[in-house]
Amino acid sequence: MSDRTEVVRVQQRTATLLREQGIVLSPEEEAAIEVADFGLGRRETIGLQLVVYINTDRYCAKELVLFPGQICPEHRHPPQGENPGKEETFRCRWGEVYLYVPGAATPTPRAFVPEDKRETFTVWHEHVLRPGDQYTIPPNTLHWFQGGPKGAIVSEFSSASDDASDIFSDLNIVRSQRTKSEL
Repeated sequence: MSDRTEVVRVQQRTATLLREQGIVLSPEEEAAIEVADFGLGRRETIGLQLVVYINTDRYCAKELVLFPGQICPEHRHPPQGENPGKEETFRCRWGEVYLYVPGAATPTPRAFVPEDKRETFTVWHEHVLRPGDQYTIPPNTLHWFQGGPKGAIVSEFSSASDDASDIFSDLNIVRSQRTKSEL
C-alpha cells in the first residue's frame, strides 16, 4: 500500500470516528486531517490524527484523535522568546485517554509503551480522562498520552501552537504531518 493510500485510509477512519461521535467536519476539514507518525513509521502504535480548526498567534483549537493504544510520544512546548510556551487544555469527548505528566509515578499505569521505546517515556504521573474530564498542561511541561481500549477523541484548546518547535524525549522523532494534499 502506498503512503498516499495509507494516509487517505487513516483520514477516512478518523473522519468516520468523529462523525459517529457527532463531530461533523466539512469536506475541506476531512481532506486536511493531519496524520502524524513522528517519523518513526509506526503509525498504529506511535501516532496521532489531528483536525486543526484554528491556529492564530493568540489561540488554537484542535481535535486529537487516538486509535486504541495509539501514543502521542513524550514532549514539551518550550518557551520562544518572550512566549512562555504553549499552554493547553485537553477535554476528553469520547473514549478514554491516559495522560502522563510530572509528579509521583502511578504504581500501575494503564498505558503500555513499546519496550524498545520505554526509556523515552520519563513522566508517569497518570491522569485518566473520560468524556467530560479535562486537564490543563502548563507551558514547557513534559507530557505524553495514549488512547484507551476504544481510542479517544480529545478537544485541545491552547495558546498558539507551533508543532515544529516541540521538543521530544525520543531524539529519533521528527514532527511531521501528512495530509493527502501534501503527498
